[in-house]
Formats: sequence, C-alpha cells, structure tokens
Amino acid sequence: MEKKSALISVGTVSKNRKAHFNYTILETVEAGIVLEGAEVKSLRAGHANISEAYASEKEGALYLNNARITSLKESGHFRHMEARSRKLLLHKKELNKLLGLIARKGYTLVPLDIYFNERGLAKVKLGLAVGKNTEDKRQAVKKREWDREKRRILTYKNQ
Repeated sequence: MEKKSALISVGTVSKNRKAHFNYTILETVEAGIVLEGAEVKSLRAGHANISEAYASEKEGALYLNNARITSLKESGHFRHMEARSRKLLLHKKELNKLLGLIARKGYTLVPLDIYFNERGLAKVKLGLAVGKNTEDKRQAVKKREWDREKRRILTYKNQ
C-alpha cells in the first residue's frame, strides 16, 4: 500500500485570519522569504503560525518578526529557532516604496498568507495596513452578523 504524504507542495500553508478584522488593508505585495532547510520542511508539513507576526525594517531590509515555524521531530539536530527574524526578498523599487510608506505614522506591514507558489518557492503575502479603531471593528461584527441572519432567512424561505 502506498503511503500518501501530507506535505504541501503548492498552496497556502498559513493564513492570518485576524488581519482583516484588526487592520484596513490598503494594498498587498508578494515577497520571498529566506528560510533554512528544516524550516522549509516544517512549512511543507503546515507547521506555521503568523497570527502575531509583522514586518519591520532593519538595516535597509524588511524582516518578518514573530512568525512561528515549529520544528519537526524528524529534523534531528538541524533544529531552528521558532520565532526568529526572517529576511524578506523584494525588488529594490518595491522595497523602497514600502520602507517609505511604513516610515509614516500609522502604516504597518502585516503578513496575510504564507504559501508555496507554482515553482515550489515559499512566499509571504504582505498587506500594507492601517489599524482599525474599536468602532470600525464593531461595525464589521454587526455587518457579519446581519449577513449571516440574511442567509438564514433566505434559506428558510426557499425551503
């Protein structure tokens, strides 16, 4: 019997579900990420969490901070630090544009997804964001609940 592997070769590894609730996403950008060998294997197994992650500038480059990629037991002595800063790879023009925007007050870079593209390369989808205040969050919850209630009513009427 053939054993199927649960490794992800193409597709989403981790999503930041709270990003759209906590921030207003103005624009998105795709960036490569510098990983060690054991981290790639962990990502392919789906062991990543970016719910508290953010991107920041250090020494003229962007780094992904607080992204947790847990180690696999099978990686042996090639274990890595789970929450280390990982360098993001962007074209120079995109990098300069983003660095200029996050230097302004209120803008931040939030990772939305980590995924593998068609070529099998790990990518991070970053969102240029502005934090929402509590009133905006309340409105989002009201809208979500009203949409859910509308679906229930329409489903009940169609039966």
